Amino acid sequence: MAVARPRKGAPRGGPAKGGGFDRRGQLLAVAAELFATQGYSKTTVRDIADAAGILAGSIYHHFDSKEAVLDEILQEFLSGLHERFAAIEGRDDDPRAALSELVRASFAAIEETPHAVAVYQNESGNLAREEAFAYVGAYSARIESIWLRVLTAGQASGVFRPDLDVKPTYLFIRDAVWSTVRWYRPGGPLRSEAVADHYLGLLYGGLL
Repeated sequence: MAVARPRKGAPRGGPAKGGGFDRRGQLLAVAAELFATQGYSKTTVRDIADAAGILAGSIYHHFDSKEAVLDEILQEFLSGLHERFAAIEGRDDDPRAALSELVRASFAAIEETPHAVAVYQNESGNLAREEAFAYVGAYSARIESIWLRVLTAGQASGVFRPDLDVKPTYLFIRDAVWSTVRWYRPGGPLRSEAVADHYLGLLYGGLL
């Protein structure tokens, strides 16, 4: 099922030329941080404008509504994440290598786009029943299918334990990895690669 669709609030007048200041990108970054830290419903267009240092009305030169801002943040994050995961599945024939790369890509996404990750984690449940955001559930299902196929392939090849139910196994891994966004600080002394190495050590070796 195709999930990509035209974004609401498409740029008016096209992208900046000659390396000019990207006001639209700034607004998306500011909005993502506010949505992540204080919640989408509690964030107003004026909040975004104030944080960006512009008048509230100026936002409507770039986006039709606050919903359009959220839509673009989620579209960009989910489409990019799915593309990244699909490439890993298609590239790695070894299920353990593929699973490790999926984990590493997840932690890298947390380091690269922590606010988008937090927005997705916090808001996806609230958006599940909204038709305009039906693609969120569709992307989530497609991403889950990638992980389940990798885990199932690992069982079939004898790499992973055959007695494990792959669905709860995936959910345990998913929730453990993505909840890291609540405490991980990009730019701090601990890089995403180190976090991934530590997690994979626990996943494959355990505590004992």
